[in-house]
Amino acid sequence: MMDTSLLLLAIEDELKKSVQKTGGPGLDELRRMIAYHMGWEGEGAGAAAQGKRIRPLLVLLSATAAGGNWQTALPAAASVELLHNFSLIHDDIEDNSPLRRGRPTVWRKWGIAQAINTGDALYALSHLTLSGLAETASSGIALQAARLFHQTCLHLTQGQYLDLVYQSRSHLRVEDYWPMIGGKTAALLKACTGLGALAAGADEAELQAFGEFGRLLGLAFQVQDDLLGIWGDAFLIGKSTESDLVEGKKSLPVLYGLEKGAAFAERWQRGPVSPEEAPALAALLEDEGARLYTEQAAARLTRQAMQALEDANPQKEGGDALRGLAQTLLNREK
Repeated sequence: MMDTSLLLLAIEDELKKSVQKTGGPGLDELRRMIAYHMGWEGEGAGAAAQGKRIRPLLVLLSATAAGGNWQTALPAAASVELLHNFSLIHDDIEDNSPLRRGRPTVWRKWGIAQAINTGDALYALSHLTLSGLAETASSGIALQAARLFHQTCLHLTQGQYLDLVYQSRSHLRVEDYWPMIGGKTAALLKACTGLGALAAGADEAELQAFGEFGRLLGLAFQVQDDLLGIWGDAFLIGKSTESDLVEGKKSLPVLYGLEKGAAFAERWQRGPVSPEEAPALAALLEDEGARLYTEQAAARLTRQAMQALEDANPQKEGGDALRGLAQTLLNREK
């Protein structure tokens, strides 16, 4: 099995080189804000504050599975992680979230205006970093990658728009769920696998298959996350399983329960759920079939994702590593 520790070290080095571009006279604090958010500096800095770097790892493993050299895809790997972190800073502001990975969010430490600007800096860096593909791959691949990247950015904002709109809409159906997570979660994972294959010089059929693998992986991952957000083991997943219901999250099981129009829907429509009543409401949701429905959706999407990967005809070492990463993401502890 391929050792990913070397890839993770290379990703971190590429990210730090990119962030250094924000330095200059009078700009030390801007660099510090970015470094803080990336988990490199400040109280609580370290691996837990950095996150798992799943997205850039997907880029490099996809490049290897497509028959290329993972080093060629490093600019794309760093760019998707920078873009992801841009979205996290802005999401924290829009969701009024005080914490990110157990630490105060950028907006709580430096204010909303500076947090918006810090996110914008990461957004700009993501595009500058992606242009490095012109040197590691070719100018033609860099141009194709930029087009895919821009489309992904638009898709992310569309998903976030729906997420924000859904917060104030009381009448939603299960079918409303898929466009939202297609933008918020699946679009960036599709870009990860697509960019990796593109950097490796994959043909059009392989590009389509790798992209579809990433899209389905993203959908399956989010459905699994929704499942764990209500019925997971709080100790294993690192967050309270009451929070999704207390926060009023319009997750897949919740939308299923609302569409059923039974006891869960009647209680939900009456207003916010307290932490004390969340366990009973989760049990009610399970009794109405929402847990089984969500488990079946996760299993179906997982099968489809793994089939799409096989359709991409991944090469041995990279393919095995990609399968292993996908299975890790889709078989998290309950």
